[in-house]
Amino acid sequence: MAYKVLIPEEIAPEGKEYLREKGYEIKMGSGLTEDDIVRDVADCDAILIRNQPLTRRIIDAAPKLKVVGRHGVGVDALDIPYATEKGIWITNAPLSNYKAVAEHTLFLMLSCAKYIHVVDREFHAGNFEIRNSLMTIELEGKTLGLLGLGRIGRSVAEKARVFGMNIVGYDPYLPQELVPSYVKRLSTKEEVLREADFVSLHMPSTAENRHLIGEKELSLMKPTAFLINTARGGIVEEGALTQALKAGTIAGCALDVFEQEPPDTTAELFQLENAILTPHNAAHTWESTARMGLHAAQGIHEVLSGQEPTWPVNHPQK
Repeated sequence: MAYKVLIPEEIAPEGKEYLREKGYEIKMGSGLTEDDIVRDVADCDAILIRNQPLTRRIIDAAPKLKVVGRHGVGVDALDIPYATEKGIWITNAPLSNYKAVAEHTLFLMLSCAKYIHVVDREFHAGNFEIRNSLMTIELEGKTLGLLGLGRIGRSVAEKARVFGMNIVGYDPYLPQELVPSYVKRLSTKEEVLREADFVSLHMPSTAENRHLIGEKELSLMKPTAFLINTARGGIVEEGALTQALKAGTIAGCALDVFEQEPPDTTAELFQLENAILTPHNAAHTWESTARMGLHAAQGIHEVLSGQEPTWPVNHPQK
C-alpha cells in the first residue's frame, strides 16, 4: 500500500507531480484550521505543510506520521521538540527562496532610496512636477548594514555590491570563513546600526531575537537611514518603529513581515508615508514557489524511502 501524504494547502504542481511519480498517494486537505488538519491527518504518513502550525494536537492525531516537509524555510510555527520526541522527521527547503527574498530586499531598498511609492502615486494623479519637488538618493557609496549573514543576507550583500555600496554586517554564529571578503564584519549589532544608511534584517524568529529592534536600537540609527525587514515580523517592535518614523528618528522603513499576520491595516503604521509595506510576499515568485513544493516533497520521499534527508531540521532517534 502506498504511503499517503497530506497537503493541507495547495502547492505548485512540481511538488505534487514529484510525489505521484514516486508512487505516493496525495490527500488534499479539507481546510486549514487545526480541526481540519487533525481530521485529515489520521491516516497519513507525511504532511507537506505550508503556513499552518504543526501542533501537539496534530501530531497526536497522526499515529502513522513519519515526516513533515516544510514548504519554505521558517520552522518557528512547528513544534519541533515534540515531533522529535515522537520520532517524526521535519525537513525544510532552505535553497528554495533565498534568491527571491534577496531580490525583494534590494527592491525595497531601491524603493526607499527613490521614494517610488510617492513618485508613482503623484505622477498617476497628474503631478509631473513631483520630479522637481522630491529629491531621491543614490545607493553608490552608501553603507548597507546586514544583521544576519546567512544565505539570504550574503545574497543581498552580493547583489548590493554591484551598486557600489559599502557593506558591513553582524552575525555572532556564522563561521568567519563564510563571510564574504567584501563584507566588513562588525563586533556588535549596535555598530551596524550606527554606521549603516540601510539596515536590513536577516535572522530567524527566536525568543532571543524577539523585538531585537526596538526604541533603543532605532535611536542608534542615522536620521537619514532606512530599516528593511524581510525576515520575521516579531524581530521589530512595531509600536517603537511607528513612533520613530513619526518623530523622524529614522528616514523610513520597508517591511514585508509583521508581528501579527495578517496585520491590522488600520494601524497607524499603515498610514505613514515613510513606510513601504508589502504583504509577506518576498518569496512568492513562480520559481521559488516551485522549488518550495519540490524540495519539501523531496524531503518527504527521502525519509519515507529510508534515506537521510538532504535538509533535516531535526534528528529523531527512533
